[in-house]
This record gives sequence, C-alpha cells and structure tokens, in this order.
Amino acid sequence: MKILLIHQNFPGQFLHLAPALAARGHHVMALTDEKNQRASPVRVLRYKTPGALDLPPMLGRTYGEMAERGWVAARGCRALRDRHGYAPDLIFGHSGWGETLFLREIWPEAKLLVYAELMYRTRGHDVGFDPEISPGSDEARVGTVARSAHLIQGLVQADAGLSPTQYQAKSFPPELRGKLTVIHDGIDTQKVRPDPQAELALPDGRKLRAGDEVLTYVSRSLEPYRGFHRFMRALPEVLRARPNAQVVLVGADGASYGGLPKDTPSWREKLLAELDGRLDLARIHFLGRVPYSHYLALLQVSRVHCYLTYPFVLSWSLTEAMAAGCYVVGSDTEPVRELVRDGENGRLVPFFDQPALEAALIRGLAGDPEAPRLRAAARDTIRQGYDLHGHCLPRLIDWVESFAP
Repeated sequence: MKILLIHQNFPGQFLHLAPALAARGHHVMALTDEKNQRASPVRVLRYKTPGALDLPPMLGRTYGEMAERGWVAARGCRALRDRHGYAPDLIFGHSGWGETLFLREIWPEAKLLVYAELMYRTRGHDVGFDPEISPGSDEARVGTVARSAHLIQGLVQADAGLSPTQYQAKSFPPELRGKLTVIHDGIDTQKVRPDPQAELALPDGRKLRAGDEVLTYVSRSLEPYRGFHRFMRALPEVLRARPNAQVVLVGADGASYGGLPKDTPSWREKLLAELDGRLDLARIHFLGRVPYSHYLALLQVSRVHCYLTYPFVLSWSLTEAMAAGCYVVGSDTEPVRELVRDGENGRLVPFFDQPALEAALIRGLAGDPEAPRLRAAARDTIRQGYDLHGHCLPRLIDWVESFAP
C-alpha cells in the first residue's frame, strides 16, 4: 500500500509503526508541520505552519485553529495530488490537531484512519476534577463541548480509529466507540528494563546509583494535571521522615495541558514559594527535560517512582517506569487503575489524600518488604500486555493492513 501518516509532531505515536510498515514493503511517507524537525524513520513532507487567526476568545477558537491547520494540511495534500500524482491507499493521522479534517475531499477513495487519543468530557474526567485549580463551572463545561467538535468530526469522517487504552477509548461517545480499536503504542521492554548497575549523574556532579534512596517524578511539564502540586506538598514530610532520600524531578516549567498559574511564571515557582522554608532544597533536583538515556537511567535508579494524574491521557512515563521495574506509587484514578492494581503491581492512593500519599512514599523509600514482588509484577504487566515487539507492534501492523484495498 501507499500509506500517508500525518502528525504535526511526527513521528509521535508512529515512531515504531512507520518503519515497521516500510520494512514490510509498503510505501510510507509522513506529513508534518514545517517547524517540526524531529528525526524521522521515513520520508517526511512538511506543510506550512498555520498563521495567527483573528478568532473569538472562547467558543470558536479551538475549532477555528484546528480547521485552519486541517485546511493547510489539505492544501499540502492537494499539491501532492495535482503536481505529483500521489494518491495514497491509506491515510492514518492523529485527530487531535485537525490535520485529517478535510482529507476526504482530496482523496475520497483512500481509507482514512485516525489516532483517537482522547475525547474531552464535561463530567467525570479532568473538568472540575480538581476544584483548587479549575472549578467545574458552566463556562468550563461549555468550553469543553466547543473544543471537542473537531475530535468528533474527525472520527465521524474516518473509516476507523485507534486508541491506546480502554480508558481513552471510553472517553468517546458510545455512538462512535464501535469505530475504535484499542492497541497501545508499545514499550520496548528489551531497552526499558531494570539495570542494577545503573547510575545517574546530577548537575552538581553527584551520582545516584540503583539501590540508593531515590524518589522520582516525571512529567512533560510540571503541572497540576500530573499531580505536581500534590507531589510537592508531600515532600516536607517525606524528607523529614527519610533524611537520606534524594528527590529527582524531570519536566519543563511550562504547561502541556492545563494553564499556568496567574500569580507566578510556573507551577514550580509557585509551589516552591508556597513551601518556602519547609523543603531541604539540597536534596531536591529539578532536571528539566533530559535526553532519553538520562531519563531511562533515572527510572533504573529509582527506589520509588510517583505517578499522579487527573482522569486524562495516560503518560508513556508510567508504562516505561513499570517496564523498568519501578516501585510505583500512583494516583487511584481511572487511567492509572487500568495498569496498576494496588498491592499487586504497585501502590495506589487517592489523588487528594495527602497523608496517604506521604505514607506510601515513605513506606517505599524505607524499603517496603513487598517491593521486589511489586517491581517484578509491574514489569510483567508491561511484558505481557504492552510489549512493543511481542504484542503491540504486530497487532498495530495487522490492524493497519486489514484496511488494504
């Protein structure tokens, strides 16, 4: 088949699938934003980044931005069609940024698949989940309905969709779930694995090694959606109870999902100000974003890995932490419960129960006698259901090839 993959930040979720399809003899190309300079395993074409639009302040903004990106992507595809005679048999694009919205009009005969990552919901998910940060007001719910339009349109137009977890698939309306297949992107458990010889050099020159008393936290951005505020507020008691513990955080100061605080430039600065005088800052290490090899070493030296999240998209970092054999303390929220079972392959605590979080972190750092069993079970969970080469990638290939003309 001639397969066109579309993702504004390619390769994204197609990192392993794209070269695997090419290796099977398919002609695979990718379309992405011109500003995306990530290395690609296949030939990449780029569309012009959409310019700024004069849009309404709330309800029409998201759809306008996504529709504009969709039209820019469609114009790029039209050029491929008209100037080069290109006609894909199959298009597979992420629906989150609107890039697939108008491709039916360019290639009506092509099969159209979408990566359906999450449908925004007004109740039972992130909206109103954390009243301290974002109350579930009428305005918030109405805004959520408005910014869901392009996601619904994208899946309605598609022949089928793919979601990485059951929780994320269930976020879509019942009327559309029949179009969805659930297959995780997959974790390379040969690369992401425990390493008793692992070590991580900190910016101050200190080295942390597997077996040390290390508490880890990872998020693309340090923000409430990933429980950063709950984690930080647990640290005074954790550091008091464990005087030898070192805390290492990976993540940028921006906001990937929620907004920034109104009174400080970042959530990190806000929480440090809130906890001023209560933290031993010599034992807390903010690394920002790090190379993948450093991130993997961090997981391998971790004695306790904390993963907290609103009911939202599940992070790759949780599946990778489990594959690395981490002792996971996670939030008892629906996306986490799909992978972590309390007392079986990790520890779960209610998202808002600060004493429970502190106790669970202290218990793990002190050397929970159940830790070896929980670590092994966490890795087994990923190897048995989320392994890239043994499970996920073969299923992804079969699913894509099932749409061959």
